[in-house]
Amino acid sequence: MLGTIILVVLVLALLGALPTWPHSRSWGYAPTGGLGLVVVIVLILVLMGRL
Repeated sequence: MLGTIILVVLVLALLGALPTWPHSRSWGYAPTGGLGLVVVIVLILVLMGRL
């Protein structure tokens, strides 16, 4: 249950980190890439049953 909640929160954070505003377009995809890595790690832990 806790793993699902964490995964949903991280996916929402990943969507929120997309560079859509004019001031954040110069950032590139670095914020999204970092959060994407965290989402992948948590997803793997949830599927393995460790979280």
